[in-house]
Amino acid sequence: MKSLLIPLVDWSNGIIMIAVFAFVVIALIAILVSLMNSGKPK
Repeated sequence: MKSLLIPLVDWSNGIIMIAVFAFVVIALIAILVSLMNSGKPK
């Protein structure tokens, strides 16, 4: 059972993966907002 909890305690790789995922999500949201603002309706 403790072997399953080891990845939860190993933050060295988890924080990097979460930071990269958050950066990608923020970048995609920024691109969507810029496209919505640039494509103004008639």
